[in-house]
Amino acid sequence: QVQLVESAGGSVRPGGSLKLSCLAVRDTETMRIMVWFRQGPGKEREWVASIHTTDGSTYYADSVKRRFTITQDKAHNMLYLQMNTVVPADGGQYYCAGTRWFTHGALLGAAREFGTWSQGTQVSVSS
Repeated sequence: QVQLVESAGGSVRPGGSLKLSCLAVRDTETMRIMVWFRQGPGKEREWVASIHTTDGSTYYADSVKRRFTITQDKAHNMLYLQMNTVVPADGGQYYCAGTRWFTHGALLGAAREFGTWSQGTQVSVSS
């Protein structure tokens, strides 16, 4: 069974950049769609971005489009989220998740589609 392990998050100033990493451990070839979610204080979990691991197509929430980039390094079973021009609303707990099933719901961030989740990492945005 796949396990997803995130690197530590961090603190960043508004307008700054931060890169998150997620390592997939064991049986990684079964993951068809990988995603990033986040949950801010007092907010519901929010989909951030998706990547189709086979063709590399990517999808983003409007709130992060043109600022965040999701990428993968299949050779090393790594998933990344490059966060640029961050704003205070980007702060929160970030999670990576994956599913072995290709569904349009998963591509567009339906949380119920994902059965494998990381432990979460904290991102703080403050000046």
